[in-house]
Amino acid sequence: MSEGFNPADQVPAADQVPAADRVLTADRVLTARRVLVVSGGHSVDYPAFWAMFAALAAEHGWLCAYAVQPAAQQWLTPAAAGSWDVIVLHDIVGLHLRRGEPPVALPPTADTVAALIALLDAGQPLVVTHHSLASWPTWDGWAAAIGGRFNYAPGRLRGVDWPSSGTYIDTYTAQVVAPTHPVCDGVGDFELTDELYCCPIFDEEVIPLVRSGADFSGARFIRTYEHVVVGAEQAPDCLDHPPASNLIAWAKVAGRSPLVYIQPGDTASTFGNAPYRRLMANAINWVASTAARSWAAANPTSIDVNS
Repeated sequence: MSEGFNPADQVPAADQVPAADRVLTADRVLTARRVLVVSGGHSVDYPAFWAMFAALAAEHGWLCAYAVQPAAQQWLTPAAAGSWDVIVLHDIVGLHLRRGEPPVALPPTADTVAALIALLDAGQPLVVTHHSLASWPTWDGWAAAIGGRFNYAPGRLRGVDWPSSGTYIDTYTAQVVAPTHPVCDGVGDFELTDELYCCPIFDEEVIPLVRSGADFSGARFIRTYEHVVVGAEQAPDCLDHPPASNLIAWAKVAGRSPLVYIQPGDTASTFGNAPYRRLMANAINWVASTAARSWAAANPTSIDVNS
């Protein structure tokens, strides 16, 4: 999130978006795991981001395709459920960001809410990453679906008034707390340099997978609202924010869909980090598995339309 808010940087040019990572032979289309990677709404190091997925696709035999918001929203509908074995979200929707201006929340339409709920009730596997935690900030149902919310501006969540969230970049140890979970298979504790969040996380409603060993005291974070409006140098700390969770990866059910959220995902060094890539690959392969789908179907959750 710290890399900037110029709208021109938020959506790559059409010729920058890579084609599918391999030739679409008939047998490959029928047998490969199909992964749709969605970005847009916030800047990211696209070459490093796409290079990670290209490498993972080559290693795991996936067919990766790429879509950019707002056009990518057409894939997040019940009509498209099952078109992709996994959808990876690294986007921000429902929010307009421009440096020097207050962030503006853009509520989802009733049709968009209905489509997203129906997609999740259809069992579409999802991996949600980094700043996607900020999407649809006026809809509590989406925060419940993914396990929390990053607030670019002060707002109300589950009847509680929250200050804007905070960020800072640090080098820290990612600590695996569920070593027997398939998402953590072969991933020990590892070091990375990435952005951390001070924001509401629904710890009691998720399966913790990875925690951060960084300092999560409010004094370390800078408030995002002021960061956007007046710059990092003038932004205050987050001492007035409720204590932040150090949980940075979790699994949960959204509707009838298996979902994994992975919070790191801001820097090129993270996208090239081997343990992080292993964690991402495990998450994609697990949510697509029969075991994860069956688990989600047996433990459905209700997503509120109106909140």
